[in-house]
Amino acid sequence: MTDNSIIRLAIQRKGRLSEDSLRLIKESGIKFSNGTGKLKSMARNFPIEFLFLRDDDIPDYVADGVADIGIVGENVALEKGKNIDNIKKLGFSKCRLSLAIPKEIEYSGVEQFQNASIATSYPKILRTYLDKHNVSAEIHEISGSVEIAPSIGLASGVCDIVSSGSTLLSNGLKEVETILNSEAVIIGNQNMSAEKKATLDKLIFRIESVQRGKNSKYILLNAPNKNLDKITALLPGMRSPTVVPLADKDWSSIHSVINEDDFWDVIEKLRTAGAEGILVVPIEKMII
Repeated sequence: MTDNSIIRLAIQRKGRLSEDSLRLIKESGIKFSNGTGKLKSMARNFPIEFLFLRDDDIPDYVADGVADIGIVGENVALEKGKNIDNIKKLGFSKCRLSLAIPKEIEYSGVEQFQNASIATSYPKILRTYLDKHNVSAEIHEISGSVEIAPSIGLASGVCDIVSSGSTLLSNGLKEVETILNSEAVIIGNQNMSAEKKATLDKLIFRIESVQRGKNSKYILLNAPNKNLDKITALLPGMRSPTVVPLADKDWSSIHSVINEDDFWDVIEKLRTAGAEGILVVPIEKMII
């Protein structure tokens, strides 16, 4: 590898997003050390260096070219509003940015926030949303404990990140509007060299192979030959299912791939069509 091809990846120093990001990198076959308190690490088998930073700082580092790419929540990237590329959604650390009000108050629509006060850590995203709906409100920017704002009289509503909604409920609030659905994304500097872009392409290829594997199941089943057309029609696979004759001339073995989202629906249809002995195997990686 050459210095010109090495990319720097900024990752959150700690927390769930950090854990999920590092797991994905390791599943992509990249080996590195990330001991406690370490702020930098170089991969042993891939041209990539890791920077472990605060999540709020990552968009700035990427925009300034200190890091070539970073993994952050989509909400953080949008709130920062930096000139960066949104390269790829990663499918984990999913949450939503929502408006909430005290649970005892009836809600009639977003216009209810006209001339109201809203506490949030995401003033830019909130302002854009309110402007889109022609609502004028007073925005109080606070860095933490947003949910307490209505109970202490600071604001009549909040705009905050929601995962399960339990934090809102425990603070006497209810979610009334979803502003943004967010997940972890790879962001990139807009002026990467051709050498670094080539390395990034290799990284994305590995990540997508891992993601396809996680989202798919490999299945093997026995099928009566008289129903082969019906059963294979349910199993497109990557191109088409594999059909192998069995010792019993009236039966065949079929191998294919099913998308995780369609899994149970397809399995029920296969059983109805006469498939037997269905085996399901997880896929580690899937290359296409």
